Amino acid sequence: MSVAKEAAALIKEHLAIKSPKTAIILGSGLGGFVAKLKDKKIFKYKDMGNFPESSVEGHRGELIYGTLEGKEIICVNGRVHLYEGHSPTNIAEAIHSLKELGVKQLIVTNAAGSLNKKIAPGSLMLITDHINFSGRNPLVGKNDDDYGTRFPSLNDAYTPRLLEKMKEIAKRKKIKVCEGVYFMVLGPNFETAAEVRMFGQLGGDAVGCSTVPEVIAAKHCSMDVLGISVITNYGAGLMHNTPSHEETLREAAAASDNLIKLLTAFIKEEG
Repeated sequence: MSVAKEAAALIKEHLAIKSPKTAIILGSGLGGFVAKLKDKKIFKYKDMGNFPESSVEGHRGELIYGTLEGKEIICVNGRVHLYEGHSPTNIAEAIHSLKELGVKQLIVTNAAGSLNKKIAPGSLMLITDHINFSGRNPLVGKNDDDYGTRFPSLNDAYTPRLLEKMKEIAKRKKIKVCEGVYFMVLGPNFETAAEVRMFGQLGGDAVGCSTVPEVIAAKHCSMDVLGISVITNYGAGLMHNTPSHEETLREAAAASDNLIKLLTAFIKEEG
């Protein structure tokens, strides 16, 4: 049995999962969304056999199953990152396990640094596309035809219909959102001022160390994807600032109320 199938079987048994349509990956400092779930059941990564574990502050390392607005939801409360020493294959296996549980749409959230002076800390950025600058890809190696084709297209990697729906909800809720391109680097260090300038010139609007491997794996197995970045700081040199992880967690927490409102409305209508 594959790692994904084994993990899915353990998760299904432990959490008594029925038929969830939506999974949400919660980024740094964004675990407050979990409080909205009813009838919660929690399964720690460390109890899931070969499921990769997170070691980063702000990432709890647990899978949470519950209901929101009457819809079944799986929350990945704490993602794993390549810079922790995990392989891209580990990330693909985690996404495949969600697929095995019946998940059809994936919402990915993250904390990111701004590459654009017009996108200030505290902003919510809907991801329209990404640039993978990490040099890593979860599809490297033998292809598993059970999940998808050898050469998947990443046209519309972030499902336009879901993007438009979230924009509509934000307008209705009078919550300001912006749109932009997410630029992924390997990390874990914050970027130099020269790198921040280059990433902006290459078309990035926000930079971070996650999300892209999850999206690639999700699109490979035909999931719809919605991506949201919480902008927690300006990139180095953009505003003569010094980014820190403490700032990341603080700004993510400050923006979480608006993000929770958007996610709750989205789940009610699309979950």
